[in-house]
Amino acid sequence: MAAIARSLPGWFRHVPHGRWAMAGYAFVLGLLLFVLVWLGARERAAAPAAQPVQPAAAQPAFDPLPGPAPAGAATPLPAYDTGARLVEEPAPAPPPMPGDAAPVLPPSIEPVPATPVAVQPARRLPDQPPPRYPAGALRRGESGTVVVQVEVGTDGHPASIRIERNSGSRDLDRAAVEAVARWRFEPARDAAGQPVPGSVSVPIDFKAQ
Repeated sequence: MAAIARSLPGWFRHVPHGRWAMAGYAFVLGLLLFVLVWLGARERAAAPAAQPVQPAAAQPAFDPLPGPAPAGAATPLPAYDTGARLVEEPAPAPPPMPGDAAPVLPPSIEPVPATPVAVQPARRLPDQPPPRYPAGALRRGESGTVVVQVEVGTDGHPASIRIERNSGSRDLDRAAVEAVARWRFEPARDAAGQPVPGSVSVPIDFKAQ
């Protein structure tokens, strides 16, 4: 050991050697390492923590609302496509000029000819056979007056017959209708003297003898 100490440089000979000196050197080295570690931890704690990068907010898919309009200014309304379209209708046909031929109407709307007005009413012809008095009504002593409404055609024949006022006896009413159906009438006539349809009321009396 003495030979090793003599071979070292001169300044190193004065450094303490031995087991306690090595323990002291190890303690000092450990203390330095502890100080270095503590200083590094302090610097890291003092440094501001890195803030995580926040993703940019997604832009809205719609346009932002406009700001408030100044007082008195009209607020423009958003344009909406309502789907309405202007449909041009054909112009109406011009009215017919004087002298043009009258248009032909479809058969379904052909003008109905005016009904001729009778100025001379229909009347019963003389010598027409009287109605037969029903035997059952005669036995029961039934009597009365039947008023018959007759629609007379242009040929003088009854077109339709209806009882306008009954007598109170079905047999007497039936006998009056059967008699009038066999009668002939003078047809109604218009202002030109032409026969036209008309109507006439005929009273028939049934009196039991």
